[in-house]
Amino acid sequence: VLAPTAANRQSFRLLVLHTLGREQELRSIYDRDWFVQAPLVICACGLPAGNWIRRDGHNYVDVDVAIVMDHLILAAADAGLGTCWIGAFDPQAARSVLRLPDDVELIAFTPLGYSADQPRPKKRKALEELVRYEQW
Repeated sequence: VLAPTAANRQSFRLLVLHTLGREQELRSIYDRDWFVQAPLVICACGLPAGNWIRRDGHNYVDVDVAIVMDHLILAAADAGLGTCWIGAFDPQAARSVLRLPDDVELIAFTPLGYSADQPRPKKRKALEELVRYEQW
């Protein structure tokens, strides 16, 4: 609830899904064993109708939900929990399993639980490659 959103509209909803006993239907959303091995899966959704719209007509709902999901993932990591941002899910299966209304936009999923193994160190580009000053 502390994540910033455009104009503080908070046009997002998080669905908390318990995996126990729902493994098969959740695998229809994202077919990986580890996706349903965590005790919880979080689904981050947007509500475009109530969200802020930039001057050029772009609805910022996807950006706002991404910020919320990022805050959730960072808080989980701080608590020693494992996550994995999942955008390659099956939207039709997810809509059916979660019984989402038409006006709700699916953005991302993440399993949430203690990691079964140690994550590998991530390769990151150098700061100088990613940041520019004053002009491109």
